[in-house]
Amino acid sequence: MRVFNAGCAVDRKSDSSPVTEADRESEKIILTGLRAAFPDIACVAEEEAAAGIMPPDLGDAFFLVDPLDGTKEFVNRRTDFTVNIALVRHGVPEIGVVFAPCTGRFFSGRSGRAESIEVNDDYQITGRRPISARKGLVPLTIVASRSHNTPETDAYIRDLGAAEIVSIGSSLKFCLVAGAEADVYPRFGRTMEWDTAAGDAVLRAAGGMTRTLDGKPLTYGKRDQSDDEDFANPHFIASGKAAGPT
Repeated sequence: MRVFNAGCAVDRKSDSSPVTEADRESEKIILTGLRAAFPDIACVAEEEAAAGIMPPDLGDAFFLVDPLDGTKEFVNRRTDFTVNIALVRHGVPEIGVVFAPCTGRFFSGRSGRAESIEVNDDYQITGRRPISARKGLVPLTIVASRSHNTPETDAYIRDLGAAEIVSIGSSLKFCLVAGAEADVYPRFGRTMEWDTAAGDAVLRAAGGMTRTLDGKPLTYGKRDQSDDEDFANPHFIASGKAAGPT
């Protein structure tokens, strides 16, 4: 938030995506904490990955960290960027937290329980309430990427028929579906596992699911992919309880 309020320089990574001081410094803080608390669990984090730093072996469980999801929103002074941390076990996002520091929206998910968490101005937790994904309402409410929309996404939304469209950045899209504020989040654009794991964990804990276009649950820890780089996701559709086609 210090960097957001003061402004900062924007660099470009090898894939032309933006990166700032906030990305790098927040990742260092998160990784220091995780590695101190869980020294035996590997960490995969966006900025370390961009620098070629990867654990040689993921083991049965590993953390995925995106210290600033929605850097484009952050740079453009929009408030729906998030911090994402997830624990993946046997390819499944088992625990996840998603926090939007500008708005105070905070979500968590673990097996069997998803929550919306209330925080005060000092970022202290003041309350929790359970959330649950809903069955699709007509017209369906679709959440779509603000910065990464594609013709395929537009076509999918048209095929659903009448629908209300909510455009928002970052992994909050998963959380809106998890909290019964939306029904479907289609993504026909590039994402990496650290972009999606925490929000996906919240959604699954709330009773929803994220599936690839062949109907299979999205998996994590993808390495040595023949058609893409490590930890890259295929296209997917995240939905609430029986919401929309899969």
